[in-house]
Amino acid sequence: MSKSAAPPAGWGVWTWPNLVTAVRLLGIPLFCYLLMATEYYWQAAVVLAVGGGTDWVDGQMARRMNQVSKLGRLLDPFVDRLYILTALLSLTYVGLLPWLFTLAVLLREAVLVSMVLVLRWHGFAPPQVHFLGKCATTVVFMSFPVLVIAGLVADSDSWAKPLGWALAWWGLGLYWLAAVVYLRQATGLIRGKHAREHVTA
Repeated sequence: MSKSAAPPAGWGVWTWPNLVTAVRLLGIPLFCYLLMATEYYWQAAVVLAVGGGTDWVDGQMARRMNQVSKLGRLLDPFVDRLYILTALLSLTYVGLLPWLFTLAVLLREAVLVSMVLVLRWHGFAPPQVHFLGKCATTVVFMSFPVLVIAGLVADSDSWAKPLGWALAWWGLGLYWLAAVVYLRQATGLIRGKHAREHVTA
């Protein structure tokens, strides 16, 4: 590999993918402002859809431009999760999502965080992101802008409400199904470690 193709040393702060991630991050307070302090609900839905729907752009840029960095590896998933949590809590606050749905999503996140901590305790890295997990996150997030339109934009609930809730409940089911897959992977790793320790003991 040539020297020019080498990835940036250290944290690699000043890269184009990190700039895209930073711009996406700025969309979070803009969405909250449009949703809660104005009546520009269509614009709020667009900001949310673009900010969350382009979560693959910075990752693709990093790989294609060979600008994968430590900061990007941390910042990109952080911004993705922050978008989901912000949208979830904001829509619940303004009455567009029931608390039952919100608690189901938050409980799933708590389960996976606990799983990662247990894996770390046993010396394992978090499991690789599963395709099912990516699909579930995408479907759940797609429902949020549609529900904004359904609940706050006049003459749109006839099509947006059924579409938004179909995506939301379908995504929530996939979300928990993906969690089960991750938990099975984690259980297999820990049991395999204990079996090897038992054999060598």
